[in-house]
Amino acid sequence: MNKELYSPLIFELSQEGRKGFSLPGYTYGETSYSLPAKLRRAEAPSLPEVDEPTVVRHYTNSSGNNFGVDSGFYPLGSCTMKYNPKINEAMVSTAGIAGLHPAQPAQSVQGALCVYRGLEKALCEIGGMAEFTLNPFAGAHGEYTGLMVIRAYHLDRADEARRRVLVPDSAHGTNPASAAMAGFEIVEVKSLPDGTVDVEDLKSKLDGTVAAVMMTNPNTVGMFEKNIPEISAAVHAAGALMYYDGANLNPMLGVARPGDMGFDVMHINLHKTFSTPHGGGGPGAGPVGVRAGLEKYLPSPRVVEASDGTLTVEDGEYAFGRVSAWLGNFSVLVKAWAYILSMGAENLALSGPLATLNANYIMNSLNDLYLQPIPSPCMHEFVFDGLKDKSGGVTTLHVAKALLDYGFHAPTIYFPLLFHESLMIEPTETENRQTLDAFIKVMREIAVDATNNPDKIKNAPYTTPISHPDEDEAALNPILTYRDLVQCQSNTTL
Repeated sequence: MNKELYSPLIFELSQEGRKGFSLPGYTYGETSYSLPAKLRRAEAPSLPEVDEPTVVRHYTNSSGNNFGVDSGFYPLGSCTMKYNPKINEAMVSTAGIAGLHPAQPAQSVQGALCVYRGLEKALCEIGGMAEFTLNPFAGAHGEYTGLMVIRAYHLDRADEARRRVLVPDSAHGTNPASAAMAGFEIVEVKSLPDGTVDVEDLKSKLDGTVAAVMMTNPNTVGMFEKNIPEISAAVHAAGALMYYDGANLNPMLGVARPGDMGFDVMHINLHKTFSTPHGGGGPGAGPVGVRAGLEKYLPSPRVVEASDGTLTVEDGEYAFGRVSAWLGNFSVLVKAWAYILSMGAENLALSGPLATLNANYIMNSLNDLYLQPIPSPCMHEFVFDGLKDKSGGVTTLHVAKALLDYGFHAPTIYFPLLFHESLMIEPTETENRQTLDAFIKVMREIAVDATNNPDKIKNAPYTTPISHPDEDEAALNPILTYRDLVQCQSNTTL
């Protein structure tokens, strides 16, 4: 623990009897009410007793320990942490949207349903799909939804033998997990030295038991899968479907569409590609699109346009079920729709090339000091395999921690698993050259120090409240409450 930067916990500021509020008892007319005894705690909760200024300062100071895309450069590879335009927040805060209730009758929320339907149509055009559902709450939730659509398709055809899903070894970790959640067996497909899928290995595993192949393009190491048409033809010839993980859709906006490549089902991470916020496992959205012929399997409910132009909400006869209580994470959908409308088709088509330019600029500015395992141009992101000079014992984790002292969030580390010291960097299109140059300068300084003064890097960070916790102990025996902290203080040095 860094004593100079340590701020007392709000529990440590507690003083018995101190209050920050005074509320009258609840009354209705002349009658007073209190909670029934059976609903009351037998013992008061263990909460700090503090005044209002202390509470405000506690949350204000705590917020300063959080890092977000509004705080600084956030090159988190695979997660596309692009800037969230504030006009999106303004749109979702308008009374007509913020005040809606999901149980309102359809005739009273025609404007909201128009937003929903408009975003569906836009995503169909962007992805080359026939229909979309916006109901899933996140990317992995979208993967699960898409796989359930695939499962419903095969079961509807009485093709019950298709219980396997092929997943490349470079896939996002959620791909095999989502397939397993949907009841499939996962079969791994190998990658070639250039980072792309081994087509021959994939073909050798295709048979009548395969339900789908899950792929990301560009893939997780930032390489464009140029053999998709060949793979798609082989998969379809075997009676299986092609699933597109849309986590890396950003560099392809306006340039290429998954549907045109032969993908049958896809999900899109609105909280990546279309600038809506990440955070806390959400708030996210993972819409799922399908090619013509698969629409009927999409989950209920669906927004349907009547012959007179009005919009209704209906359950589908062949839908595999529901994945959300209502129509998805509506506030996130509004933000994504605002982003698409404000960008327009011509500017959306610029975002991918600019993201790719930024990634290649950083990569080529650092590959003399950091090991580039795939020596070729990348798309929107790239992976280093740690430092070239490993003689000082400085690892990817040390580099990531050292970046914190310079005001940069660390890139994704130790993912993908194809490389031992993976350092995955994605700058996005929203960062200017001054920011990129500042990041490059710091990365080069860290690399030089790793050779000449490795202990300096190994002992970083120096400017954060916590520097070097025991990560294994924190994972196995986490301290989740102040009571836990008090119990182990005898073994802790503050």
